[in-house]
Amino acid sequence: MKRNLILAVFAGLTVIATPVLAADHAPSNKGDKKAQAASAPVPKAREVETHGSIDVGGKTIHYTATAGTIILRNKKNQPIGSMFYVAYTRDGVRSLAHRPVTFLYNGGPGASTNWLTMSGLGPYRVALANGAANAPPPYAAVPSHETILNDTDLVFIDAMGTGFSHVVGKGKDKMFWGVDQDVKAFGQFIQRYATRNDRWNSPIYLYGESYGTTRSAALAYYLQQQGVAVNGVILQSSVLNYFDSAPGTNDRYVADLPTFAALAWYHDKVPDKPASLEAFVEQARTFADGPYATALRVGNTLPKARLDAIAQKMSALTGLPVEYLERANLRVTAAEFRKELMLPEHEHIGRYDGRYIAQDASAIASKPSFDPSDQQISPALNQGYMWYVHHVLKWKTDRAYVGLNFKANKQWDWKHHSPTHHHELMPDVADDLAAAMRMNPYLRVLSENGYYDLATPFHGTEYDLNQVNLSAKLRQHITYAYFKSGHPIYVNPKSLKAMHATLDAFYANTLKADGHPGKGG
Repeated sequence: MKRNLILAVFAGLTVIATPVLAADHAPSNKGDKKAQAASAPVPKAREVETHGSIDVGGKTIHYTATAGTIILRNKKNQPIGSMFYVAYTRDGVRSLAHRPVTFLYNGGPGASTNWLTMSGLGPYRVALANGAANAPPPYAAVPSHETILNDTDLVFIDAMGTGFSHVVGKGKDKMFWGVDQDVKAFGQFIQRYATRNDRWNSPIYLYGESYGTTRSAALAYYLQQQGVAVNGVILQSSVLNYFDSAPGTNDRYVADLPTFAALAWYHDKVPDKPASLEAFVEQARTFADGPYATALRVGNTLPKARLDAIAQKMSALTGLPVEYLERANLRVTAAEFRKELMLPEHEHIGRYDGRYIAQDASAIASKPSFDPSDQQISPALNQGYMWYVHHVLKWKTDRAYVGLNFKANKQWDWKHHSPTHHHELMPDVADDLAAAMRMNPYLRVLSENGYYDLATPFHGTEYDLNQVNLSAKLRQHITYAYFKSGHPIYVNPKSLKAMHATLDAFYANTLKADGHPGKGG
């Protein structure tokens, strides 16, 4: 839930590299030799600074980029992990108390944060083909004039075991690879970053994508319990409740159907296609929550005439054949939809972004053999990021960058200690987010959703957030935004621009509600 030669366009950027050694040092060599042998080496925390400028909305922003590491420690103050980050801080800020800092990360679990780092929310992005396959390298790393540096400083963090983050000293993978373990690691990172950079009194925002939203929801509550108030939480392409796919439940089918409709509309599979995507999606929402959900609850006792009527309506919304829907007993998974929608063309569509299409290995298989939206986007973002880190950020290391850690994903501890239900075998962190909002009535939440995202469909997010126990007043603190893109919303340049405008408004409104005198420092 889940990360060569590049052409760079610098547009007035000046780069000056300044290595800085931080205050976290390797521990003494004293002690039991056997214990030392079992410990991973502890590198010194370090930072490399570069400087640049970017034009946003007709104004030039000068900033410092810092690639660095922060050492995490256990209760005995022993080093256990080194977390890598890339931070962008605006130069010339008069008061850090009025300058927000946003912590950003991807998900997986087991994914590094290279996609978000090169998304365009920071001052650089990888130029991508929109909704189509990217050609092989060289790729273009270009300035992003849609960066939100006008609103906030940015800190992109790699989770432990991903990117350049790794265990050290007395650390073990199992200390970090789990819902609650991961939250504690990020909580410590944020507090250590605040101490190191004098950001304890800055407005704090959390920005997660995919499983990063799971992390953010639980982290907002965890930090509140640690005495750290969060101003805003931004959820991009959310997965908040892992119980919705349990056997015998129909929630996933209901959540998926509006996204099926959006993709049928996009691929011209809808008869008498309406002009408005939004209006068509609203029809699908109404049908999914009403007649469709009711029919699924009836189960196999649904009368044939009613089965026919529901299948006819589903076909009109999703573009799938009536006969296929009836054979499926009205229950079509996202993987099956990805295969069936473009079956006449012998093609299938993407999971992360259903606008992407590709020929499949088998024209008669029931499910796709790969995700074209992953395979057609990943190389550009991964290779572009590696060039950017080494050539622009000037970060030099012999350590291999781990874009996706499949071992972490496979060994992830999904148990979660929630605020109200105690120990859960699978997390429902919407409950954590609601608890944080009840304790901190100033906390604002923005839910960003892609219409074409089959990995975390927007209607599932709507359902999860609608179930939380909040008063009508607090519920108004959750706002929604929708974009004509997929899971990585930013791959569509128009959606990235719309995201920038949405985030501008979110930061301004949040700070105004909190009583801060201005936006962005």
